[in-house]
Amino acid sequence: MEEGIVIVGAGIAGLATALALHRMGIRSLVLESADSLRSSGFGFMAWPNAWKALDALGIGDTLRGTHIRLQGVTLFSRDGSKFHKGCCVFFCSGYHEVRCMKRKELVEALSGDLPNGTIRFSSKLVSIQESGHLKLLHLADGTTIKAKVLIGCDGVNSVVAKWLGFGKPAYARRSSIRGYAHFESGHGFVHKGFQFHGNGIRVGYNPCDEQTCYWFFTWTPSNEGTINKVIGNDPEKAKEFVLSTIGNVPDQLLDVIAKTGPRTYASPMRFRYPWELLWGNISKDNVCIAGDALHPMTSDVGQGANMALEDGVILARRLAEALLPRKADEEGEFERIRSGLSKFGEERRWRSFVMITTAYVIGYIQQSNWWVMKFVKDKFLSPVLGKLLLSRADFDCGELIKI
Repeated sequence: MEEGIVIVGAGIAGLATALALHRMGIRSLVLESADSLRSSGFGFMAWPNAWKALDALGIGDTLRGTHIRLQGVTLFSRDGSKFHKGCCVFFCSGYHEVRCMKRKELVEALSGDLPNGTIRFSSKLVSIQESGHLKLLHLADGTTIKAKVLIGCDGVNSVVAKWLGFGKPAYARRSSIRGYAHFESGHGFVHKGFQFHGNGIRVGYNPCDEQTCYWFFTWTPSNEGTINKVIGNDPEKAKEFVLSTIGNVPDQLLDVIAKTGPRTYASPMRFRYPWELLWGNISKDNVCIAGDALHPMTSDVGQGANMALEDGVILARRLAEALLPRKADEEGEFERIRSGLSKFGEERRWRSFVMITTAYVIGYIQQSNWWVMKFVKDKFLSPVLGKLLLSRADFDCGELIKI
């Protein structure tokens, strides 16, 4: 098989890139190792930068119709067994559009507008080989695909990132448990998010709509294997562990966790050492990476999925500049592709560096038991965190302009 643009991974970054290319009249093939779309991850905070990207992709209004707009988020710090000192960060109604997004609905909206045949399931990439200006992609089922452009959106264990020379993302010495709670008759909560942090844990919930709340819990286990030892794949054990660890919290939060359905998602938190991005190859010739393959980060600023959406729009725009209008000379096209991907890498390098670093530092302060860090956390973290969340979301990826 020979393809023009091959995207590895049908996650948020991969689907956003494919849809952005489609909006600009460029076909792509998305390879997904699973046999269907994956909805793991449950939910995430969609900040203003995400909504600018979703509007550029043409699906913003569809998703607004199924997710309530949040008025703000209240942050509480923890001292001993009690949470206190709440600081509410309000979102300006005319500027800061923030909603808690169901990942499943986002993935379905991104894929739903793609042409039939764009996504090829059960297609796991195992190795990459060079062949002149093309890349030979060897799949687990024995198929070989020739690609004019290769984009790695294949997550934290990216085959494409490894080919570019990046190391395996590091374990942040923290893990997370996430889930959904569904209230058949409505939860009746105000349209605000709530977070509680301190003594090595962070826990909270955000309403997605009038019946559904997404909740999250991060903590510092003794080692990476703690999840399997304590929780395994048992959602009831996960809920019991969270409820026994979080201490004295409002009844609303306890109710949300207690009403969690038969599925939770537990995972170690990983991140890329930010200095790798300063000298690493985000792109090389006609290959590049995006999404978690590029900037895996801890969830402390809630920007991983938002950044993936930004990547998709910016990357598609750079590729469109290289491929449209179509020209016959193969050598010139290859150079334009190389230049376009290089520009994308330089655009995303510093923003990725800043976002990974910010998330890690905030997480380090939250998990630390050193008295200096505890003082900083109790006295200053809540208001500072609120400002950071808004400032990091103040980014516009731009529109998809016809070339």
